[in-house]
Amino acid sequence: MAYATLHERLRGPIQKSLQEKLGIKNPHALPMIEKIIVNVGINKSKMDSKEMLEYINETLKLITGQKPVQRKTNKAISNFKTRVGLVVGTMVTLRGKHMEEFLDRLVSYVLPRIRDFRGLPTKLDGRGNYAIGLKDHTIFPEVPAVEAGKIFGMQIQLTTTAKDDAAARALLKEIGMPFAPERAKKPGSSVESKAKASDTDSSSAPTK
Repeated sequence: MAYATLHERLRGPIQKSLQEKLGIKNPHALPMIEKIIVNVGINKSKMDSKEMLEYINETLKLITGQKPVQRKTNKAISNFKTRVGLVVGTMVTLRGKHMEEFLDRLVSYVLPRIRDFRGLPTKLDGRGNYAIGLKDHTIFPEVPAVEAGKIFGMQIQLTTTAKDDAAARALLKEIGMPFAPERAKKPGSSVESKAKASDTDSSSAPTK
């Protein structure tokens, strides 16, 4: 059986499943992934060298298939030892098929390579968007092994068209995002239960 790409599944089984779960008949009203932003913050003390900046840019280009854009400061802040024009980060914005291909690889190949992986947190930002923080960029299979000093982390921001976190979470689950299983809440202790029962009994007892 041929492998179905995320592009195909989003317009097939994922779409049908979301319509059933969310109760939305119009497929155009279903939540979708709007864009993915991959960004790396530049640590001035560890990464502020021409060689390191070039390595980060080339690696992001290799991972995402697009040329990254450098983010520079607009103000000089003495407390943070920054000056105008200082590079503080580099980022790539993915849309369309490039975005779908990246997300497909992320879910299918990259995240399972994390050592002792136990699932991603289920919390979103309250507006249907989700962020993933990675500490080691070498979990991407296309990146060759490097010395420890060149390992850097990144943040992957998924922006959806969902109106709330519940709809966005349903979309991400259908895509295959490996969320950690939610822990069952522990019931109250027997002491607390007895205390609440006695309070109820005393308040409901008739006064003499």
